[in-house]
Amino acid sequence: MSALKDLLPPAKSTSTTYYDHSSDPWFKQRFSTSEAEKSTVVQPKPVPPYLKRAGFVPRKVEDFGDGGAFPEIHVAQYPLDMGRDRSSKPGSKILPVTVDAHGNVAYDAIVKQNENSKKIVYSQQKDLIPKFLKNDESDIVDDEEMQDEIEETTQETKAALEKIVNVRLSAAQPKNVPKQSSDAKFIKYKPSQQSAAFNSGARERVIRMVEMPVDPLEPPKFKHKRVPKASGSPPVPVMHSPPRPVTVKDQQDWKIPPCISNWKNPKGYTIPLDKRLAADGRGLQEVQINDNFAKLSEALYVAEQKAREAVAMRSKVQKEMLLKEKERKEQELRALAQKARSERTGVAPQSAVPVPSEKISMEDTDMRVDYDHHSREREKNFPKESREEKEERLQREKIREERRRERERERRLEAKDAAMGKKSKITRDRDRDISEKVALGMASTKAGTENEEADPFGLDQFLTEVKKGKKAMEKVGSGGTMRASGGSSMREGHEGGGSGRTRIGFERGH
Repeated sequence: MSALKDLLPPAKSTSTTYYDHSSDPWFKQRFSTSEAEKSTVVQPKPVPPYLKRAGFVPRKVEDFGDGGAFPEIHVAQYPLDMGRDRSSKPGSKILPVTVDAHGNVAYDAIVKQNENSKKIVYSQQKDLIPKFLKNDESDIVDDEEMQDEIEETTQETKAALEKIVNVRLSAAQPKNVPKQSSDAKFIKYKPSQQSAAFNSGARERVIRMVEMPVDPLEPPKFKHKRVPKASGSPPVPVMHSPPRPVTVKDQQDWKIPPCISNWKNPKGYTIPLDKRLAADGRGLQEVQINDNFAKLSEALYVAEQKAREAVAMRSKVQKEMLLKEKERKEQELRALAQKARSERTGVAPQSAVPVPSEKISMEDTDMRVDYDHHSREREKNFPKESREEKEERLQREKIREERRRERERERRLEAKDAAMGKKSKITRDRDRDISEKVALGMASTKAGTENEEADPFGLDQFLTEVKKGKKAMEKVGSGGTMRASGGSSMREGHEGGGSGRTRIGFERGH
């Protein structure tokens, strides 16, 4: 009877299936019997006691003293190199200081590592200087080396591209069919099911592996995927000016007006007018005003001023002519009234020469000056007045001065109205009809005025005197002519206090 080992298939792996701790290097270092091996054991360094480990950072295996990590020290710790990533290369991330051929420190070594180690990185100031301005011999040598490198890279790139193109061209031609390997591989194995019910009782199996032929006219089964672009070389350094604060004008220049059509609005939005004006582009055009507008306005203004001056001059001349005509008529009427008065009284008529207004104003001024002089003399001659009398006198003078100012103001207003063609208050009231006076409540003013308005020719007074037996006919003009002077001749006692209206004389023909 054969042994069980002969019946079993040969083992695929000759390694032991159990862990032999005696072969572990850690046990070998600590439990070796030879003195030489014991000398190679890691000698622990003295560790500072607890609460006295300030500044102590364990980095090496000896710093742990054949023990575990220190939890109060907050750094990454790997006692006996447990947990350390062995796949990564050990080393520090601090770059050593390197110098170039001239002994200058290469500060740009940090940007020329990892993926940039095989690329050209422009990190110096001389890289900004054009080549035709460089005169350094070292630069010439560098240029030659660079040219050789460029040629070598060009040849490699050309060969790679030709290889790709040739493969594509050969695949496109039908006469060039890609070669297919027709070698078959036979694989013999024993299945796990060794019972007679499986595989017809066979203990071994043989598989023939043949590469499946490729149809050259078959369309591609997979879609080409875009490979993400690799990170290129870093950008060329650009010298920037210092930053400046953003002004309001810059912000306004950044604003782009919306594109608004004047014909289409498919959404039916309500577009504000300012947006339409902004899209119209009116703000981009400089408004130019023609100079002829200013000339036209200036000409119209000058013409208006000339016309106003002409109209004012004509109105002034017309007013002067009317005043002269009025004065002439008044002089004639005054002369007629004086003549009638002189004929009634039998006194020689006075000269009806008009007195100039300037002379009258001068006489008034002289009279006022004389009055002031006489009043001062009277004040000197009068005895001293008391305090109450002085206050009363000052009060009277104040009232007198106020009334004088009111009269002066009324005179100026009347003169202004006369200059503007308006009637004064006295003239306006005098020219009113009796119905207007009754409507305005001005019919009953004074007793003398009532008598004059009721009997303008003095007939009532004439009849009254006739009834009393007086010789009223003596005052009637002789020769069958009756002159009526508005009742002024019938009342000699009211010569000075009657109405100031000019009386018109009426004559009956012979």
